[in-house]
Amino acid sequence: MPRILTVMGSGETAPTMIKVHRRVMEAVGADDPADAVLLDTPYGFQENAGDISTKAQEYFRASVGRPISVATWRGADDDTVTRERALAAIADASYVFAGPGSPTYALAQWVGTPLPQLLADKLRRGGAVTFASAAALTLGVATVPVYEVYKAGATPAWAEGLDLLAEVGLRVALIPHYDNAEGGHHDTRFCYLGERRLSMLEPDLPEGAWVLGVDEHTALVLDLDAGTAVVEGNGTVTVRREGESAVLTAGTEISLDELRPGTSAASPAPARDTAPVAAEAPVTNAGIGLAATTDRLTADFDAALDARDPDGAVAAVLELEQAIVQWSADTLQSDETDQARTALRRMVVRLGELAAVGAQDPRDVVAPYVEAVLAARVGAREAKQYELADRLRDALVDARVEVRDTPEGTEWALAPDD
Repeated sequence: MPRILTVMGSGETAPTMIKVHRRVMEAVGADDPADAVLLDTPYGFQENAGDISTKAQEYFRASVGRPISVATWRGADDDTVTRERALAAIADASYVFAGPGSPTYALAQWVGTPLPQLLADKLRRGGAVTFASAAALTLGVATVPVYEVYKAGATPAWAEGLDLLAEVGLRVALIPHYDNAEGGHHDTRFCYLGERRLSMLEPDLPEGAWVLGVDEHTALVLDLDAGTAVVEGNGTVTVRREGESAVLTAGTEISLDELRPGTSAASPAPARDTAPVAAEAPVTNAGIGLAATTDRLTADFDAALDARDPDGAVAAVLELEQAIVQWSADTLQSDETDQARTALRRMVVRLGELAAVGAQDPRDVVAPYVEAVLAARVGAREAKQYELADRLRDALVDARVEVRDTPEGTEWALAPDD
């Protein structure tokens, strides 16, 4: 069985990572629910942990096309039987997946247990380990305590990681969400650390360690048998040491030996990787995700209405509805889905307004203009400007308005369609 370690920067249950999951699962023959397991520990402390697992299972079933079971290991309150069942499921599975949540919480449950050795054995003997987002943070020799630093204001400091990447000869601090731009005007790159905090932390890395960053909606697939590293998805992978960065773009395939600072495989990083964020210039995202899709389709919808293109407006509505369905299984907890639905409802209302105008009786629409021309014709006739009156009548006839003078006054009607 192949030995594959996949690191996802984010989007692990989003449309962007479907192909990566599918290809790796096919490679290790994960066809049965027992062949693939979702380890729920990183989010096990959350009250909605069960809902997250259900959404992830639906994503694998409906989008990836392969079933996955849940290895339940939520915390210290688990009984011995539950814990042993999870360990047995992981040992037997050919595909082990873990994703969102808290890296330090997961480490608190895993360190000192058989789990790290089980994962290492899988990479030595055959199988696939796919860790994303919070779980990905645990893979290195050092871990960023994201919640504690960004949410609770703790002093930035490394936590000890699982060091599973040592199995492929990489002594790194693995940082997902590397190109995060949620902060807008403030710097949330590098998994919400920003340049200032990451620069503070780098000197404290264990000797010989460096930073390996994986962008959002991007995967780094490490094939241990072939000795290759492939970058897939929408972003880049960054090799950073002592503040100096180099990047590997999507589609890059190199040897594992080249995946280290100072190799020729990585190109100099763009300015965004090391330059501080200007206070007056917001960081823009890469256009990936449901929020970006909503913004794009809202702009397309508005442009279509301005151009009087109903087909284009309807196409934007349908595409947004499909995007909401595709992203519905994403376990990322945010208000992006609510925002998308709000935008969709707005589009529907505006289409309704457009339909109301289009459904009006054409006579009611043109009546003010026809009546104005007829009034001008009456005035011309009273002034004995008969030539002008005839031209006004002819203009109405050319516009497919039939005019008839009667003893009671002038009547008009729209000419029937041919």
